[in-house]
Amino acid sequence: MSAPASGYPGTPRMLRGGLVRIDPRTRKQLDVVAFQYNPDTVTRTIQPRAIGGEPGDRLEVLRLTGPPHESIKLDAELDATDQLEQPTLSANAPATEQGLLPALAVLERLVTPTARELTEVDSLFDQGTMEVAPMESPLTVLVWGVKRVVPVLVSSMSITEEAFDPKLQPIRVKVSFEFKVLTTNDLPLAHIGASLYIAYRQGVEQLAGMVTGSDARPLGLEHLP
Repeated sequence: MSAPASGYPGTPRMLRGGLVRIDPRTRKQLDVVAFQYNPDTVTRTIQPRAIGGEPGDRLEVLRLTGPPHESIKLDAELDATDQLEQPTLSANAPATEQGLLPALAVLERLVTPTARELTEVDSLFDQGTMEVAPMESPLTVLVWGVKRVVPVLVSSMSITEEAFDPKLQPIRVKVSFEFKVLTTNDLPLAHIGASLYIAYRQGVEQLAGMVTGSDARPLGLEHLP
C-alpha cells in the first residue's frame, strides 16, 4: 500500500483516493471517506454496450447503444496501529476506544439504510400501505485523482478483519470493494450523478485527444488499404 505522503524532502505529496456521499436532492456533500492507504492496484472492467445483431448483420455490428458497462475493483487497508501508539491525541480517541469499528461503520453506511428508514417502512406496512417506495439513498462518488470523479454503486464489499485488540475490536482490516459505474443509462440527465458522469466522459475525451494520431508508420504501414 502507498502511504499518503513521502518522508523524503522535495517529494510531491501524494493525493489520497476516497469516497464521497452526496444528497442527490440537495446536492449537499454529506461526508468524505479518504482511504488511509491508497490501494496498490485498481482493476477496471469495461464492456461495450452494443446492439449485437445476428451473425452476418452487417448494418448493426458497429452501433453502440450507450455508455459502456464499467466496474471497478480495489482493496483498501485500514490499520489502527499508529493511532494506538498515540492514545492521548483527541483525533485518535475513536480508534483507541473502539478500534476500527467506527471506520467500518462509515463504510457499511454506503450500502445500508438507516435504522430510522427501516422502522418507517415497517410502520407503513403495519398501517396497511401495500406499496412503499424506498427513500433514495445518498449518491456515492469514487474519487481517484482530479481526473477520475465517478458516480458509483457499491456492488459488493468484502471485509476481512485480520487483527484484534483485547476487546475483540478489529485493529487491522482489508476491505475489497466492487463498484458499478453509474452512467446516463442509469440516471436521468437532471440527476447530479449523470452530470458527474458526463463531466468524467468529457475529461476522458480530452485526455484521448492529447495522444491521438493518424500516422500508421509505427505499425509498419504507410497507410491502411
